[in-house]
Amino acid sequence: MKNEFIEAGKIVNTHGIAGAVKVEVWLDSPVFMKKFHRLFVGRSKREYKILSSSVQKSFLLVSFEGVEDINAAMTLRDEIVYISRDDAKLPSGRYFLCDIIGSKVIDDNGDQIGTLEDIWENPAQPIYVVRGEKEYLIPAVPEFILSVDPDQELIRVHLLEGM
Repeated sequence: MKNEFIEAGKIVNTHGIAGAVKVEVWLDSPVFMKKFHRLFVGRSKREYKILSSSVQKSFLLVSFEGVEDINAAMTLRDEIVYISRDDAKLPSGRYFLCDIIGSKVIDDNGDQIGTLEDIWENPAQPIYVVRGEKEYLIPAVPEFILSVDPDQELIRVHLLEGM
């Protein structure tokens, strides 16, 4: 079952004295996160309306409604930021990585080799960590990842001999 909220980042600092915060973005890019009109903050997932936002390198600077000074912004520091799945409009064929963790992984012959346990983010490409009778580290590139179906929780891969 897919979660209603998706972890999108973390408030790492304040920005200026007018209540803006600096968000470390965990999604594909801060540009994608900038498209949202509201974010949910902390364990309680309190909803905050975004008044303005701007991209600064890999961070998003955000001004929330009701957070009007640095003291209010400081109370949000180190909080996790979430987006609502309902607000996310992904292009066809795209998915959130959290939606494929736990998927069954099969090879080209249809034999199950394990379950996707983790995804390591590397500069070149993500690495899928698949555990079954043994552990596989599979680069997330088209040569190895043949298809991903988050709805069926199924990933089909091509393994080289000796992998």
